[in-house]
Amino acid sequence: MKHLYEERLGTAPMWSLIFKMALPAVAAQFVNLLYSIVDRIYIGHIPHIGTNALAGIGVASSVIILISSFSAIVGGGGAPLAAIALGQGDRERAGRFLGNGCSLLILFTLITSSLSYLFMQPILSFAGASPQTIGYASDYLSVYLLGTLFVELSVGLNTFINTQGRPSIAMWSVIIGAILNILLDPLFIFTFNMGVKGAALATIISQACSAIWIISFLTSSRASLRLEAAYMKPDRRILASMLALGISPFIMASTESMIGFVLNGSLKIYGDIYISALAIMQSAMLFVSVPLTGFAQGFVPVASYNYGHGNRERVQSCFNIVLRIMFTFNLVLIVFMLCFPSIVASAFTNDTELINTVSRVIPWFLSGMSIFGLQRACQNMFVALGQAKISVFIALLRKIILLIPLALILPHWLGVKGVFIAESISDATAAICCSTLFAIQFPKILGKMKGADSPS
Repeated sequence: MKHLYEERLGTAPMWSLIFKMALPAVAAQFVNLLYSIVDRIYIGHIPHIGTNALAGIGVASSVIILISSFSAIVGGGGAPLAAIALGQGDRERAGRFLGNGCSLLILFTLITSSLSYLFMQPILSFAGASPQTIGYASDYLSVYLLGTLFVELSVGLNTFINTQGRPSIAMWSVIIGAILNILLDPLFIFTFNMGVKGAALATIISQACSAIWIISFLTSSRASLRLEAAYMKPDRRILASMLALGISPFIMASTESMIGFVLNGSLKIYGDIYISALAIMQSAMLFVSVPLTGFAQGFVPVASYNYGHGNRERVQSCFNIVLRIMFTFNLVLIVFMLCFPSIVASAFTNDTELINTVSRVIPWFLSGMSIFGLQRACQNMFVALGQAKISVFIALLRKIILLIPLALILPHWLGVKGVFIAESISDATAAICCSTLFAIQFPKILGKMKGADSPS
């Protein structure tokens, strides 16, 4: 009976299947978005210190993104490969991806937490913290690091629940944590007067509850793909495959942190007001990118399973649907933010100067993202089909090859405007290049698939 959840990935009508898989994941990601958004909203409204505290949290977030991005190696690399293995009928191999992925997450936790504690001050200074903001950044990060293991496990293992065709279970793991965070934030920040430390404590308690929910399911009889101790023993071939495919989503996630370092560092000379503005705009971008991430979590198992099963027609149908939805959703939200920037800024702060700054720079920062839905659809499909090398190149193109050099060069001619325009140029260029590359490679990938088509 429990295998029926997996089998529907290869048999159910594609439109309804994608929505059944994706909507719970999108809902979960929307709720998950509240972790960082609620923290920033509450912190931004702390009397007298809100603007500086918000800048400090923005700096700390760059480090947190880097730490949590290691979970993308497991979630973005191991889960699609497990889905492909399930499509091929190889349950043991799928189980090894889950078990080895869990072991890898524990290892990542030990390394990243230790290094971050040891070098916290220089890391935060490098990330753009000023003497006025580094105290808030340190307070937040020092508490957050205590819960690194919970973050890694909840983010990295939740995708394996989707792989089993159980998106509602994955959704509830996120909802439970987010609701707790919403309730605990004002309690710790204001009632207990803990400030930014309270926001961090609320987050890690919430993530701990999410992690417990996920592990409880994966080790229970309800799971068709279970987390078993026997499969946690490191397997070189399994780890190599996971790392090869997972490096792309890792780069996508970790370069966001690197970009935070570069952008905050470039803006530092223009004043903390621009770093606070960047923190707000990056939060606004999450309203676009996070639901798309959720949608990808929903459709990737569908594409991967059918790819492993050799069903070309269903893989093609899946992509056609995904492209339309992701492009349209992305475009609508970005246009709204470009048209109503003050509404976006007012959600995070009452500071008139900060609201005016955000309203002025948002068009520079977000315009290029209007077509970014193209890249998200194409790049996630590459990952779903196990195309590691292509995914890595695309991930590197947007941030490393384009954005970092532009963010360092353009301010010499355009001043602070150049820092923000660099984001738009890199987003638009990467989307066009990725779409073109996908149009060339996708027919070739389908042509190499083994197996016969079946009706969709």
